[in-house]
Amino acid sequence: MDLITKINADYVWKKVNLAGRIVHIRFSGKIGFVEFRDGTWYIQCIVEEKNIWEDKFNELKNCGIESSIKISGTVSKHPKKDEYEIQTEDFEVISLAKDYPLGQKDHGVEFLFDNRHLYLRSKSQWAIQRVRDEIIHATYDWMQENYFTKIDSPIFTSTCAEDSTSLYETTHTNWETMYLNQTWQMYIEAAIAGHRNVYDFWPVFRAERSKTRRHLNELWMMDAEEAFTDNEWNMKYQEDLIYYIVQRVLKNKRAELEIIGRDISKLEKIQKPFIRKTHAEVVKELQAMWSDIQDGDDLWADDETLLMNKYDQPVFVTNFPLEIKAFYMPEDPKHPGTAKCADLLAPEWYGEIIWWSERIGDYETLKKRILDHGYKLEDYEWYLDIRKYGGVTTSGFGYGLERLVMWICGLQHIREAIPFPRYHNRIRP
Repeated sequence: MDLITKINADYVWKKVNLAGRIVHIRFSGKIGFVEFRDGTWYIQCIVEEKNIWEDKFNELKNCGIESSIKISGTVSKHPKKDEYEIQTEDFEVISLAKDYPLGQKDHGVEFLFDNRHLYLRSKSQWAIQRVRDEIIHATYDWMQENYFTKIDSPIFTSTCAEDSTSLYETTHTNWETMYLNQTWQMYIEAAIAGHRNVYDFWPVFRAERSKTRRHLNELWMMDAEEAFTDNEWNMKYQEDLIYYIVQRVLKNKRAELEIIGRDISKLEKIQKPFIRKTHAEVVKELQAMWSDIQDGDDLWADDETLLMNKYDQPVFVTNFPLEIKAFYMPEDPKHPGTAKCADLLAPEWYGEIIWWSERIGDYETLKKRILDHGYKLEDYEWYLDIRKYGGVTTSGFGYGLERLVMWICGLQHIREAIPFPRYHNRIRP
């Protein structure tokens, strides 16, 4: 079978055989116009009764949208557009579809997500998932080109890296309590001594009853860890990776962005270096914009939205108050009371897409911080061993794939950025 995406000027007046589905169909007298897709792209097929006989033409009239068919014909250039068409010479109905639930009329959001298994066929969702795929492959390519080794981490864990209240708890076969992992960070930290720079790319699970447009309960995260790397180099890695991803999408998925209706000019403005601001500077900036944020507060979604509506470039927010950050983050001696960390915020209103920090490399300091946070030391003995036997300065970062897709595609809700979203009140289909 031929693929629509490969059809170009070299195919004009050549015969092709396609297999796919009817997206839309209309008739004008004895001519049918079939919008057709095969999963790689879309094309219009012209079907004239005189070329396929009356009985065959009537069979086509009986086909509803989403009917699966095979089409044979000759490629021609569209008379007005920079596109190609198929002058149909024959077709075979593989599977007849009638009364497709997601027809041409508008549907409510909940109806579309109740029928997500069908909604994924829509042109907009097709384009979004293609951009998502490009982001994933761009990440793998960048990591390999920059000497990062992929390390696979366990989905079940006995410890937490951050807030234990957001973990999904279950019971192991030996009756021990275990959790679905919320981050791969601690496990891939164990691998940096053998491989220097490492990363992982897996789903993670957060048991939060969040109803915002930026949160899911099951999401995909890329975590990276680097040995002998301070926070400055860590930011450079992130900056290079995000810029690389944006450029790859602009190069390879521009047509998909146009289908979604993305304002591509906003992505074309992204340049290095990204803007850098301290948490204290951002708090003052937000207060001047009438935010009720106070010194020492974390940045919430409304603060990020208010801030990033001002900027057309990503912004690193550094040096968050140490007391609101995770136990493994070191204090910045140049800015006492703050952590060597940052969040990377996307422009327009999308907010946080990357979170990162240096990691405490000293055994005794890390041990004290674990106890200060009220965690059981025995749960972290293996994590402490990483420092006990050759601890060095390390840094790491993670991005949320769906948040990156959401920003790059210009989506209004994160649930559009994943094939089958899981959020506070949805586990089906």
